[in-house]
Amino acid sequence: MSIQFKTIKELSSMLQSKEVSNYELLQETFKLVKSYKHLNAFITLNEENALKKARNLDNNTSDLSLSGIPIAQKDLFVTKGLRTTCGSNMLSNFIPPYSATVIENLENAGCISIGKTNMDEFAMGSSNETSFYGNVNNPWGENLVPGGSSGGSAAVVAAGIVPAATGTDTGGSIRQPASLCGITGIKPTYGRISRWGMIAFASSLDQAGPMARTAEDCAILMNEMCSHDNKDTTSLDETIPDFTKDLDAPVKGLKIGIVKEFDLSKLDSNVVKVFEDSKKHYESLGVDFVEVSLPNINLSVPTYYVVAPAECSSNLSRFDGVKFGKRCDDPKDLEDLYIRSRSEGFGEEVKRRILIGSYVLSAGFYDAYYKKAQQVRRLIKNDFDNAFKHVDLIMSPTTRGTAFEAGSMSDPIQMYLEDLFTVPANLAGLPGISIPSGYLDSKPLGIQLIGNSLQESQLLNVAHNFQMTSDWHLRTPPTRSK
Repeated sequence: MSIQFKTIKELSSMLQSKEVSNYELLQETFKLVKSYKHLNAFITLNEENALKKARNLDNNTSDLSLSGIPIAQKDLFVTKGLRTTCGSNMLSNFIPPYSATVIENLENAGCISIGKTNMDEFAMGSSNETSFYGNVNNPWGENLVPGGSSGGSAAVVAAGIVPAATGTDTGGSIRQPASLCGITGIKPTYGRISRWGMIAFASSLDQAGPMARTAEDCAILMNEMCSHDNKDTTSLDETIPDFTKDLDAPVKGLKIGIVKEFDLSKLDSNVVKVFEDSKKHYESLGVDFVEVSLPNINLSVPTYYVVAPAECSSNLSRFDGVKFGKRCDDPKDLEDLYIRSRSEGFGEEVKRRILIGSYVLSAGFYDAYYKKAQQVRRLIKNDFDNAFKHVDLIMSPTTRGTAFEAGSMSDPIQMYLEDLFTVPANLAGLPGISIPSGYLDSKPLGIQLIGNSLQESQLLNVAHNFQMTSDWHLRTPPTRSK
């Protein structure tokens, strides 16, 4: 019996037909976890409780939609009774007294949380190299980064350990690792999924979403993850559709925009070829491509790296060594407690962003930087609004290239540019999805589709049509268990 690389739909069918029991499925899952230990993809496992829940499901009939499905949770969703670190030394001893709404929604639908995945510290990074717990390895190759910050989640899905994992996306942290690991990941419209219990990085940008092998599995997960939540003031009180309902609808006649301002000539010619081949594939399905202009789109990265650090410096001020989290040994006084607890608890990238954020919010610089960035952000949103008057979706590469080697990108600015194609959707609060679209030197590459606000169903439909007529998403990495 092999459960590796099975989708949610396939595992549900196996469970319902009694081909495998819930307990056997979880046993096999934890065997895979242990055999892929070299990926360093998990920080904390939930083995005892997960196996107990599986045993209970075997003894009690359940008609829940995700009954018995193993899922990995990114380690910034607080989980009652299970250590939640956010990839940081600051929270290395933190055991939450409650669970995030996303965790509750999935577990109430029958999912079994098998553990917490490794991630860039406080979700700050594009390669999963900033975690206090060490780099995550991409199953597609020795010493390759999986992308970040949801790199651990992407790696465990790519390796076939679990069919799905949760991620969060502040500037591309679901879509970018999905592209580099050859899986599917969707960032919903801002507010579509509750942020209650997500440890905040940048509150106006953070959004939870699912990562899975297929768009169909992402749709299944979206049905359960989405909910209006009174505990989250940014949660949208909108009708939640059945995201699986129109997956098979034809895409003929849809208009997809290609952004004039994205200069693809600066990318590797092979990356451009994969993108052009994806366009031709959609054209064969009856899609029309239209050039659209987003005049302010090239200001997205600098805008993001003012807004996000500003909000991070504010959010992370709560980690002061007093209430919870790391506290330095033998502080001389209160000031020493603050300084040493934060100095010892935070890593270099987090400190860098706190300092940038504190600077742009400081008296005398607020108007010049933060206020100006928010004004430009509005212009970027207006550009998208205008573009969606003429097209249904917008398509671009997800990343500038394939997974790179750990340690090969030491310049923080170059690392920030890895978010070039993904941050605009976060600034505008729009949904975006990355799907596998080709391979370069045996490494996966993805295309990104961005939709209008609350149009996740259409995004999933267009992605599903691509996957029903191609096999990029079915390919599995050569790196096997050790």
